[in-house]
Amino acid sequence: MTAIALMSGAIVCFSLLDTCAKWLGGTMQPMQVVLARYVISVALVSLLLNPWSHPGITRTRRPWLQGFRSLLLLGSTALNFVALQYLQLAETVSIMFATPLLVALLAGPLLGEWAGPRRLIAIGVGFLGVLVVTRPGLGGLHPAALLSVCGCLCYAFYSLSTRMLAASDSPQTTMFYSGIGGVVIMLPLLPLYWSWPADWQSWLLMCGTGFFGALGHWLLILAHQRAPATILAPFIYSQIIWMILLGWFVFGQIPDRFTFIGATIVIASGLYLLYRERIRHVPEGSARLD
Repeated sequence: MTAIALMSGAIVCFSLLDTCAKWLGGTMQPMQVVLARYVISVALVSLLLNPWSHPGITRTRRPWLQGFRSLLLLGSTALNFVALQYLQLAETVSIMFATPLLVALLAGPLLGEWAGPRRLIAIGVGFLGVLVVTRPGLGGLHPAALLSVCGCLCYAFYSLSTRMLAASDSPQTTMFYSGIGGVVIMLPLLPLYWSWPADWQSWLLMCGTGFFGALGHWLLILAHQRAPATILAPFIYSQIIWMILLGWFVFGQIPDRFTFIGATIVIASGLYLLYRERIRHVPEGSARLD
């Protein structure tokens, strides 16, 4: 129950992070919001994870993969923040819910964890749900939905690279490097997009992006230390509730029926994949998933 509470708290933090980013996107460049999210988050994480409190934390056996993973997270964040300028909160999260489907599909060629026929059908149905949300070519969502799709793809590769690094680097080392790439890339470009926030509320929301991002990931780590991922993963989908509530309360936006239908299909497919993950039995020496 403690792990589930921590997981639920992380989901609330990520919902508030996107809400802050969408609000700020109406008055400043999205890249400025991305920079604020990274600088503040890295500063907060460094208070807990640094070479002095954790000697050897900067040592990694796969530095290039750590750097690539950090860039993938930056790409996912930037694409999502730009898309939030044009899409509703519930619309972006409905598309991002396709991440577990992509991970299950890509795990075969990248990790040797091939999906069986039932899992492949569930993946296909889930992608149909994404099409219901985006409705390409039918005058559905704003073209920025394509940015969310690309962000989802980046996050899927980010998740897979995290699993690859688990075999060589500690979680603390991987967490330490997560935001470094974003800061290193975004700071030199600061003159291209920086503008001084107009009021203290903007400063507060900029700080909020970094705070909620860092706190959410910290709660996520604490949750996974107390319970297996197969138990916690279904609670990720509770984010759609928070996004709908925040979208209505803060921006006065209510998703249309296609978003609700598509999100339901994607969530059902994701839950089925989790169900198959829990009941599957892989004989020793076999890497195939059914």
